[in-house]
Amino acid sequence: MPVHSITLGTTAADQERFEFGRNWQRFLRSLDEKRILQAEASLRCMLAIENLNQKTFLDVGCGSGLFSLAARRLGARVFSFDFDPQSVACALQLKNTFFPGDPDWQIERGSALDQSYLRNPGTFEMVYAWGVLHHTGAMWEALENMVPLVKPGGKLFIAIYNDQGKKSDIWRFVKRTYNRTPKNLRFLISWPIGISILSGMTLVDLCRLRKPRIASTVSSPRGMSLWIDIVDWVGGYPFEVASPNQIIDFYRRRGFCLDKLASCGRKLGCNEFVFTNCQEAGFAPQEPERESASRSRH
Repeated sequence: MPVHSITLGTTAADQERFEFGRNWQRFLRSLDEKRILQAEASLRCMLAIENLNQKTFLDVGCGSGLFSLAARRLGARVFSFDFDPQSVACALQLKNTFFPGDPDWQIERGSALDQSYLRNPGTFEMVYAWGVLHHTGAMWEALENMVPLVKPGGKLFIAIYNDQGKKSDIWRFVKRTYNRTPKNLRFLISWPIGISILSGMTLVDLCRLRKPRIASTVSSPRGMSLWIDIVDWVGGYPFEVASPNQIIDFYRRRGFCLDKLASCGRKLGCNEFVFTNCQEAGFAPQEPERESASRSRH
């Protein structure tokens, strides 16, 4: 299937951008049926659905393509795009393996910041952007660009890095440093941080050489690989954050009602949000369902 070709500008942030697609290519080597089923279950849980039969599903920044695959297996008609050409290649690999020649799964290269491109796909009943928009280099612009993509009455499912104040500033420095470091030396940053996460240590613990604690769990509820997530976390730059209230208020002002919030509290990770586009749909805002749980890093 040909990939739609567009012209994408280069910004200063692009010069330090983490190679997300290369990381996803490593992830696909470990992808199995269990991980796919976990991805499907996470969609069903957060969207409160049993299937996506004949629903239109937009995967913004599709990454590995895992959640495009999960949505397609749940019955959706899927449109996937990503800024990173290697991520596009990952999604194409999954499509060619599981749904070869399927007209109900389209994959293109595109940017969440390119408004002219975003006019092409149309509107969707489900728009999914998990852990993506905070890596664009212009998060609030990207969040704004999601609004016209969601049909009235449709759902927007996003995940955004939690604002931890000064800790987030430290992580921004770490991520930027990682991407400025020669590739053959980056393990000097990723390995110590990975070990600290796997052992249950904090960054402060690691600096103070405290005795590690074995983490209670090393599994991901979304079907992801923990080590791939760690590399993604350490290298994931550009990097922006927001508090849950900032995201909720942002979309409420644009006519969206919060259906569900899965918060990571004050911890490191992503807050997950499911909104309904209440514009012209006759919906009355309701009190959202809120969860407090640790969420895996994107």
